[in-house]
Amino acid sequence: MLRRSCNSIRLLSAFSSLLHLHEVMPFSANSFSLLHTPYSTSPTANPIKTFKDLISSFNHMLRMNPPPSVIQFNKLLSALVKMKHFQTVLSFSNQMEFMGISTDAYKANILINCFCRLHHVDFGFSVLGKMFKLGLEPDIITFNTLINGLCKQDNLMEAVNCFDNIVSLGYQPNVRTYNVIVNCVSKMGKFNVTFGLLEKMVQRGCEPNVVTYNSIIDSLCKYGLLEEAFHLFSKIRSEGILPNVVTYNSLIQCLCYSDQWGKASMLFNEMLDQNIAPTIITFNILVDEFGKEGMVDKAQSVVGTIIHRGMEPNVITYNSLIDGCCLDRQMNQARNVFNVMIRKGCNPNVRTYNILIHWYCKWRMMDEAEQLLDEMLCRGLTPNNYTYNALIRGLCYTRSPGEAMKFFKDIRARGYILDVIGYSTLLHGFCKLKNFDVVLDLLHEMKKCKLKPDIFIYSILMDGMCKAVRLKDAKKLFSMLSVEGLQPDVYTYTIIISGLCREGLLDEAYNVLRKMEENGCSPDSCSYNVIIQGFLRHKKLSKAIELIHEMRDHGFSADNTTLALIMDLSCKNDVMLNNL
Repeated sequence: MLRRSCNSIRLLSAFSSLLHLHEVMPFSANSFSLLHTPYSTSPTANPIKTFKDLISSFNHMLRMNPPPSVIQFNKLLSALVKMKHFQTVLSFSNQMEFMGISTDAYKANILINCFCRLHHVDFGFSVLGKMFKLGLEPDIITFNTLINGLCKQDNLMEAVNCFDNIVSLGYQPNVRTYNVIVNCVSKMGKFNVTFGLLEKMVQRGCEPNVVTYNSIIDSLCKYGLLEEAFHLFSKIRSEGILPNVVTYNSLIQCLCYSDQWGKASMLFNEMLDQNIAPTIITFNILVDEFGKEGMVDKAQSVVGTIIHRGMEPNVITYNSLIDGCCLDRQMNQARNVFNVMIRKGCNPNVRTYNILIHWYCKWRMMDEAEQLLDEMLCRGLTPNNYTYNALIRGLCYTRSPGEAMKFFKDIRARGYILDVIGYSTLLHGFCKLKNFDVVLDLLHEMKKCKLKPDIFIYSILMDGMCKAVRLKDAKKLFSMLSVEGLQPDVYTYTIIISGLCREGLLDEAYNVLRKMEENGCSPDSCSYNVIIQGFLRHKKLSKAIELIHEMRDHGFSADNTTLALIMDLSCKNDVMLNNL
């Protein structure tokens, strides 16, 4: 809490000038003046043609005799691509072929783009094969689209093979081709390969541009390599490449995540000095950071700044603000923001509902959480694992595991399959109730749904069994882990050690401690404290003292329970006190 308070002060100080500008425009429960004002719209805000208009135009063009040239159809298809109606483009293409309207290279590129956007790169390559059959010459745009599609599917090997093939065929990769590969490699954290690619670009006469460097800087930031990111930032400026708002956004966000708000503020001001206007993404970073630091009033002021600058808060802005309100237990305020975003025509997405449902469940407001689920379904949004897991967790701990089980059966009847996290919550709840019949049924249900229980699931079961004085069953489950292809972690070993100590099987517990070290799993503070407490409770002082020294040698210290036992026994046993 103290760290968060200090962080908040530094964050507030860093961006005080930005916030001071709009202190008079609060975004609060009692005053939504700015948000209730209609957004200004420019004449170009709406597209020239709506989706409905384009469909009507296409049908009209098909009925024309003779039909327009493929060029006219391509313009219409391109407009649909910009609206992201990829499936409609493919359907229209089929109708065009049926009507005998020829395909040209431009249209083939449109189709390849649609298939790649729909994650069907294999169909994109089929279109490429058809181009060759029709005698159409693919261009570098064709290959760039296919390489990008492969990279989007994390198929780097195939993307590189495709790149090598086009070079061998005599095509000259352009900066866009390299940018796609560089972006993919950087996102995977393969920065040695990335910088090798940059050298090859220059050697082949293709100069990297700001887009190339932005993808590298962004990835360096996401991997926490802030020093390397700033080194590259300085390098590109020294080479005369001007950073843009995307560059600054990546660095500002990384600085904020690293609690370096002073530097983030300096960079923000530098960006303004360079006449680079912040975008909605820049402001969203600030809204998110202020919200996470519990400074909701300042997050609201940033929203006021967004509106004052003539921009519209988007769903990401609202989601960050709602999350900040919820984190600060301002649930009524969060609901007010939610209602305002709907009134302003910004449709909430699945994440919006997930944020509210998660926090309602966390703050034990289950009626409101369930109401939001119904509302979500009415809006045609599909709940995901996060939604259902939050509700199951809330029902399990706020009401009862039985209520959570009833909800689980309801969603299962509607065809939804829980993930491992959802099952682990139910298993934990019923283990606490010592209802192992239901636990075993759930385990069987998991396997039936082809969900493989992980080590966390088995640890929950063993912990429940040990606490229910079913050590024999827990040990049997522990011995089965290798058969299931699972490796016990420190948490699993500690559970078994605890169960053995509880039953007074101290020698066996000590053997497990040594076995975990042999298996490459080092005991942690909890492991040592659990076994030391076991020896202390059973008055095995010499072994307890030996383990206390070992624990200290490994850099761990006694917890409050261990200290209490030591003090209690030391008062009765001077030998122990002298050996500590």
